[in-house]
Amino acid sequence: MTDPVSTPQPEPLSPVSRDIAEVPSVEIISTAALHLMSAAAVHLGLAEDLPDHRDLDEARSLIDALAGLLDASAQSLGHHHAAPLRDGLRSLQLAFQEASTIPDEPGAGPGEKYTGAVHPAASRR
Repeated sequence: MTDPVSTPQPEPLSPVSRDIAEVPSVEIISTAALHLMSAAAVHLGLAEDLPDHRDLDEARSLIDALAGLLDASAQSLGHHHAAPLRDGLRSLQLAFQEASTIPDEPGAGPGEKYTGAVHPAASRR
């Protein structure tokens, strides 16, 4: 006799789920960060094939998201992975400042609530 209440069997993982289960979180976070960086660069007019494209509102949103992601994941990424991403973020923040006709208050630029105020390096003589 069979039990009238059967225990549902778990469905097998799809190939996509199985593949992503094998990817370390640091790689997924880094990939997401690189996509945000690339999109922000395009909206800052830094893409070679779209040099005249500029949408600072979109760039601000993407830079904010990137800064939040890096802030939230810094401990998981470790210095080795986080340092180049932070450098990229800082470069985007400086490019935003340069592209903006109306400067933000110090600490109010894109991502600065996570990074603190970003200032250009002092020129060396």
